Parts: sequence; structure tokens; C-alpha cells
Amino acid sequence: MADETPPATKEEAASPTAEAPSEATPKKTSPRRRKKAPPPAKEAEVPKEKIEVELMEGSRAPRRATLAPADRALLRERDNLDARRPRFGRQARYRYYRIGRDMSWRRPRGLQSKQRRHYGYRPRIVRVGYRSPARVRGLVPSGFRPIVVRTDRDLERIDAKVEAAVIARTIGTRRRLVLEEAARKLGIRVLNPIVKSEEEA
Repeated sequence: MADETPPATKEEAASPTAEAPSEATPKKTSPRRRKKAPPPAKEAEVPKEKIEVELMEGSRAPRRATLAPADRALLRERDNLDARRPRFGRQARYRYYRIGRDMSWRRPRGLQSKQRRHYGYRPRIVRVGYRSPARVRGLVPSGFRPIVVRTDRDLERIDAKVEAAVIARTIGTRRRLVLEEAARKLGIRVLNPIVKSEEEA
């Protein structure tokens, strides 16, 4: 009995050692294969994410128009002129509410009108010298030229770098939302949106 047990223990001791390398070798090879597999997948995924981000940025509407430096300087000059320009009021606007309520303008035509004759204590008269520079006349403060839009075809004609869309006031809410979504896909700035994005808000 004592002679039989040692060989059994030797065989049992030998069998785990023989099995150990067979079990150890696949364990060592499989993790190496798993470690090598992920890097190509990550390298393949990263460019796709970059492409998606670039597409999103490309379709995002610009906040300001791309203007020449000279036009930018004219915009600043226009802001200075707006600050110094007086508020033009009609004659006797302080006397009648219906004349002065909306600050509309009518040229004084009276023969003895003190405003027409430029008396210093009367309001200033609208004159050509108060105008803004011709190249930036009609532009919004962000530099865009507003274009009234009613259909999808009008959106396709807009240059997103220089022009911005103004949805016509006769357009209903349901159709307006469709136009706003189409403008966002084309990367066109909408100046009077119903739904404002986080950047616009």
C-alpha cells in the first residue's frame, strides 16, 4: 500500500504539471490577442467621430458674417454715427399724442415753421448727412444682410457666410418650424426664430 501511493502521487503531481503548461499557454496567448485587437478598432473609431464633429461644426450656423476688414471698420463707424444721431421728431409731436406716439417722421412744410427754418430750439430735421456708410447700409449688427424667406427654395439661394434668413411674418407656426429646421441643416442663420438654440439664447 505504501509502495502504491507514491506512484499515484507522482502521477497526480506529474499530471497537473503536464496540464499546467497546456492551460497556461492558451491563457497567455488569448489576452495578447485581445490586447492587440482593440487598438485598430479604436483607431478606426476616432476618425469617424472626428468626421461627425466636423460635419456638425460645418452645418452649424455662423454667429457673425464673414466680412472684409474694411467693412468691419465701416460697421464700427456706423455704430458711432448711430450713437451721435439725434432722435428725429415731427413738428408739434409734444402737443398731440397721435403724432408723437410712434415717433414717425413728416417733413415740416409750413411757411412760418421754425423747424423748417432750422431754429436752434426746434428738433433737428432728417438730412442726408446723417446716413450710415453705403456699403454697410441695411446690415444687421452681426454683419448679415437679411433676406426674407417664405419657401425652401428661398433658403437654397442664400449665401450662409454673408446673408441671413428672416422668415416672413405671414408664415404660420407649423411651416415656420419646418423652415427653421431646414435652415439649421443648411447652416443658415435665422434672425427671427421661434425655437432658439443654446448659442442663440
